[in-house]
Amino acid sequence: METIIQPFDFKQCISILKSTGKRARQLRELRRGIEETSRQSLYHHTYQYFLKGHLLEYTNDFAHWAGENLGERVLAEHLSSVDPYEFSDIHDLRLKLLNVIDRYLANFPEPREVMPGGDFHFNETITMVFPMGITAHNLAEFLIGIRFADTGSLYYHFYDARSRQGGRDDFSHWFGEVLAKTELAEKIVAIDPFMHTMEGIREHIIEAVEETVRKDMGVLFL
Repeated sequence: METIIQPFDFKQCISILKSTGKRARQLRELRRGIEETSRQSLYHHTYQYFLKGHLLEYTNDFAHWAGENLGERVLAEHLSSVDPYEFSDIHDLRLKLLNVIDRYLANFPEPREVMPGGDFHFNETITMVFPMGITAHNLAEFLIGIRFADTGSLYYHFYDARSRQGGRDDFSHWFGEVLAKTELAEKIVAIDPFMHTMEGIREHIIEAVEETVRKDMGVLFL
């Protein structure tokens, strides 16, 4: 009996920005905002950071603002060291961010204010996910799909999946669990999500898949 392969369905992810009306001009106000803002807002400013194409020097909006607007580079570094995907509940992530700021304020109790126009604005997003109409049944078809997938799709399958699947992306899950390509899955897992642009991640995935396809073809024609 022929084995039926569960296909990989590329999905699109679009986020619509919604303002909460809350903002911060200095670090103590940012701390209060993080403590009080909604879970949706906290998710937007941390997990969805890379969907917005920001600087790779930072890993969340709070670190980005601290470094670029406040000029507090040390604080920005500490905030950037917080990996949201290490937390199973966003409440624990909130507590970690507050702890980082509290430790900084213990040493620098009188933080500066930003220049006019440099306020931090707390936002939320309404996220919509829908099929792209691109389906892969094997690695060759996957290569076609990954080249056509836009950044919203890459974000959904590589970043957002980590909050849905206990820290694992959709690509490596499909390679390992469905196609039984364990080595390929491990290569995708090894891609550091904080060290590459979206296009850099795409290229790493393509390179790993192409290498696997070449090896499979070599074995086939031996």
